[in-house]
Amino acid sequence: MYLKYYLEQLGYLNIPQFLLKYFTVPSLVRLKDISYFCGMDYASKEIYNFKEPITRFDHSLSVCLLVYKLAKNKEASLAGLFHDIATPCFSHVIDYMNNDYEKQESTEEYTEYILKRDKYLLSYLKEDKIALEALINFKQYSVVDNPRPKLCADRLDGLILTGISWTKDITKEDIKAIVNDLQLFLNEDRELEIGFNSLSIAQKVLEVNDNINIFCHSKEDNYMMQFLADITRLALKKQYLKYEDLYYYNEKQLFNLLKAQEDKELKYLINKFTTIKKEAIPSIDLPKVKVRTLNPLVNNQRLK
Repeated sequence: MYLKYYLEQLGYLNIPQFLLKYFTVPSLVRLKDISYFCGMDYASKEIYNFKEPITRFDHSLSVCLLVYKLAKNKEASLAGLFHDIATPCFSHVIDYMNNDYEKQESTEEYTEYILKRDKYLLSYLKEDKIALEALINFKQYSVVDNPRPKLCADRLDGLILTGISWTKDITKEDIKAIVNDLQLFLNEDRELEIGFNSLSIAQKVLEVNDNINIFCHSKEDNYMMQFLADITRLALKKQYLKYEDLYYYNEKQLFNLLKAQEDKELKYLINKFTTIKKEAIPSIDLPKVKVRTLNPLVNNQRLK
């Protein structure tokens, strides 16, 4: 399993003791049942054939470990662990449903609400004398999150996970080489930024990033993302679920709930979503979909 190997390279076998308890809080555990690939695990296997299942919990864990490995900062590491806590079922599909095609950040408004309702998390933060605001405002840590085209843990980790399972252009050798080549630099804006020591490693990461852009701008991916967004919107309109349910159900529960409805229109759409053939995918016009620009540092110099 490439994911397991990647986590081991990040230090999973030697996780700092202070972090362990946070992996068990309910708000984070829920993400074990939220796919990293926006619910496309339920789509037609002819369109999506992922190499191995990856969840938002996996992503949260690897971002946290990556931040800790490079920065050794408790607050930043926890901010990385909880940065996706407001991820709803089907992830960025809900951004499509909200017409947020470009930034894909429309669901982040629930971050504070969800964190404040997790009594176990609040207890652990109090015990460790860490302010909740350190997690709510995760974008204050440039190592965790940074505007494009800069590199950050969230962006790099997403690239590696996607390269492992979807585009399938990252090998175990690549994983080891990338992780071992990383370093924190002080960029031109006086921020800590993740960069590379080797040009060849940076070029490999850019190659994977370019392939992800191709996959995410394909007519197949745009069609299927919008298709599931339309199914979800219909279910909300017909009151088979409430918008808040997207943040409290897990994806399997939600998808089974939709399939169980005695609604001919919904059943037809779900059957089409799960069985459609590649040649049946039409081209669709969407507003500008997010472009994953990337211009990393190599030996503290901007590559482009």
